[in-house]
Amino acid sequence: MRAGRLIAEEGLDYANAKRKAARDILGQTRTTGDWLPDNAEVEDEVRAYQALFQSETQPRRLFELRQAAVVLMRLLERFTPYLCGAVLNGTAGEHSDIHLQLFCDSAKDVEIFLLNAGIDFEVREIPDNLSQGRGQRIECIDFLWRADRSARAEGVHLETYGPDALRGALAGERRGERADLASVAALFAVPGGES
Repeated sequence: MRAGRLIAEEGLDYANAKRKAARDILGQTRTTGDWLPDNAEVEDEVRAYQALFQSETQPRRLFELRQAAVVLMRLLERFTPYLCGAVLNGTAGEHSDIHLQLFCDSAKDVEIFLLNAGIDFEVREIPDNLSQGRGQRIECIDFLWRADRSARAEGVHLETYGPDALRGALAGERRGERADLASVAALFAVPGGES
């Protein structure tokens, strides 16, 4: 599937990959969401593409990203970090970033922490996908970060939620959507967890 290839090769997000694939196939004909595959179908195609064309590079890259995520989660432990996205679900590749959800009293506390750590960042607002109220927005903190001096700089995105959002997120969570530090660290202890 073309959307899976676009994600694996070019690092597009799911929504843009589906739209671009539809445009590549159908031209300028407008399509509605019902005609596009859902994210689970696209994720299956990303996995199939990676197994076929990136089997020698993708597992190592995923391992590096998960290692970096563990170091970063330890650094941000006071903000109750949860890993989500491609680094958690195993489809991360060359163009993937680390996505963490933080559950804390204030996004400003995170920003002050990052400033004190000498990390330059940008802040943007994104839709709040965890709370029940539609139209809510949260701060997302974006930056480049190295786990150590010899490591590659990784893109990081911190979604900041209030502490009450964690209870709701875990209660309504589908298995595997997010993982705390212990669960991410355990991926390295499981046979095949580093792939």
